[in-house]
Amino acid sequence: MSEQSAKPYLIRAICEWCADNSLTPYLAVKVDRQTRVPASFVKNGEIVLNISAGATRRLTVDNDRVQFTARFNGASHEVSVPMGAVSGIFAKETGYGFAFTIATDPVASLDAATAPVAAVSANTIPPDKPRRRPKHLQVVK
Repeated sequence: MSEQSAKPYLIRAICEWCADNSLTPYLAVKVDRQTRVPASFVKNGEIVLNISAGATRRLTVDNDRVQFTARFNGASHEVSVPMGAVSGIFAKETGYGFAFTIATDPVASLDAATAPVAAVSANTIPPDKPRRRPKHLQVVK
């Protein structure tokens, strides 16, 4: 029997930690064919999503996907992100969170789902991957 990925547990933990500390959890996603997000907000094959309680409705983080409903420019959209497409979760205000390895090969993505993850903080980001902050994200009510 294969070991289950820790990624969904870490995502749920960071979301809860952010809620407890009045921080905003952002989910970094590498968009692929199985990812359902508004295409007009995807830049360079990636999207960063605010998954706070105030920005989403019916947020569920199960072992296979992150799903919720959110408004983008006033229009409601169903968002569905497979766990294999999640490249990180972090607190907007501090940058603390986790980065995950994303496989580009479909066969390798099965291996990446069980691969260990690396903890990342605002002060320990690897030099080969510059930290990107979303420029124009806002909560639309």
